[in-house]
Amino acid sequence: MMSRDECHRHLEIDVDGRVVATADVEQHDQSGVVRAALNVEPGHQPTGSRTRLVDAVLDRPEVHDQQRLEATLPIGDTEILERLRERCDDVQTRPAGATCLVDAGLPEANRPSQPPAAAADDHGGGASPIT
Repeated sequence: MMSRDECHRHLEIDVDGRVVATADVEQHDQSGVVRAALNVEPGHQPTGSRTRLVDAVLDRPEVHDQQRLEATLPIGDTEILERLRERCDDVQTRPAGATCLVDAGLPEANRPSQPPAAAADDHGGGASPIT
């Protein structure tokens, strides 16, 4: 059985030292499902912050071997939803109040296109796991 630290990660996307988006990622024992709650700070955020958040979640090593993603995100957040559709298979959505629930297949080839640290450096900010 996995410990809480092995199955739960808190990720942050920062721009110029300010956290603009976060995600809590949970992997459940042997189920093939990973759950993620994606959140963006209120107000205008730099273009690409939401895309970087999705990439940070999907590029986590513990996500690579999973089959399905169950995610929550703010309803109407088209940048996050579009990136999920680009990177995942069979994306299904449904509203739940102010939240959008997403069920998606994770492709076997779900491997980072570049190391997460390099991606963060290229954009002037970072995706930092907080355990």
